[in-house]
Amino acid sequence: MRSSPLESAHEAAGATFTDFAGYRMPVRYSSDLAEHHAVRTAAGVFDLSHMAEVGVSGPDAVAFLDHALAGSFGAMPVGRAKYSLLLAEDGGILDDLVVYRTGEDVFLVVANAANRVVAVDALTERVAGFDAVVSDDSDSTALVAIQGPAAAGTLDALVVADRLQPETPLDELRYYRVLHALFDGAEVLVARTGYTGEDGFEIYSDTDVATVIWDALLETGADRGVVPAGLAARDTLRLEAGMPLYGHELDATVRPAQAGLGRVVATSGSFVGDAGVQPAEDARVLVGLVTEGRRAPRAGYDVVHDGQVVGTVTSGALSPTLGHPVAMAFVDPAVAGEGQLLHIDVRGTAIPSIVTPFPFYRRTPRG
Repeated sequence: MRSSPLESAHEAAGATFTDFAGYRMPVRYSSDLAEHHAVRTAAGVFDLSHMAEVGVSGPDAVAFLDHALAGSFGAMPVGRAKYSLLLAEDGGILDDLVVYRTGEDVFLVVANAANRVVAVDALTERVAGFDAVVSDDSDSTALVAIQGPAAAGTLDALVVADRLQPETPLDELRYYRVLHALFDGAEVLVARTGYTGEDGFEIYSDTDVATVIWDALLETGADRGVVPAGLAARDTLRLEAGMPLYGHELDATVRPAQAGLGRVVATSGSFVGDAGVQPAEDARVLVGLVTEGRRAPRAGYDVVHDGQVVGTVTSGALSPTLGHPVAMAFVDPAVAGEGQLLHIDVRGTAIPSIVTPFPFYRRTPRG
């Protein structure tokens, strides 16, 4: 069992822990609902140090990533982030990733914790023949995120206090951008990315300064309602935002277009998995479902239409923000149209459900 560099801070905050991808991680501090609502109304601070960070650098870094991943990176400016996919040879999804271009020939690839070995092994194998270096920097990298309407104000206060010193003004950092900064003199990366459907930031640092960043965010944000938040709240937040989770909506049997990720795949050039990237015509597709009542569908529940099983729920919960159950499910394409009435078999009871576009929740834009 691996430990986060923030484990002592979590213990001091009274966290309840769980085993997540081989890491001992906080699932909650106070309550799932309180932390969820804090992110929607103020901000939550998350420890994401279990994520895998892979460095890619060298003269052929762009050409290598174009080959190894399903995206195109040549036109990606320095300081940008991009959502991408790591595919198997047959086109199935091995992992979904975020790629940051932090220098002309320098990239940071962030993979899911559960897929660290898969991602590192695949990238290491695929770099053969390219003038580029792949390095697994996960053990030396910590990741702390602050997500919610109060996130920007909290970081602004740290800038005013001269603790956070970004290379360019923080208010110029747009969504899916990244910049270099100093935090109490230590080099960090600050990205305007996240997994909650809210405005927010993710701060990458060396592990030895993670506690300093964590404490500073909570202390500075305390009068703004900022609280620590665990993995349980993160899951309901991402579900409301319609964001897929590897192991639920994504796996090696799923092709990108089935999960609504066809836009991520490069339309020109060749990459590993390109020959098999298109799904079969009758392959099930991912849809959102809004259900009646208060009984939340769970992963594995059958989706039914006219007495026939036409799909399977992959994630579901009673939405804390919306007050009704929402779910993600793979269903037959014939019943995937918006507004289609389906039923979910919830322990023997057929619960009416309506196919609904993602996201279920959309935040009010800033400014």
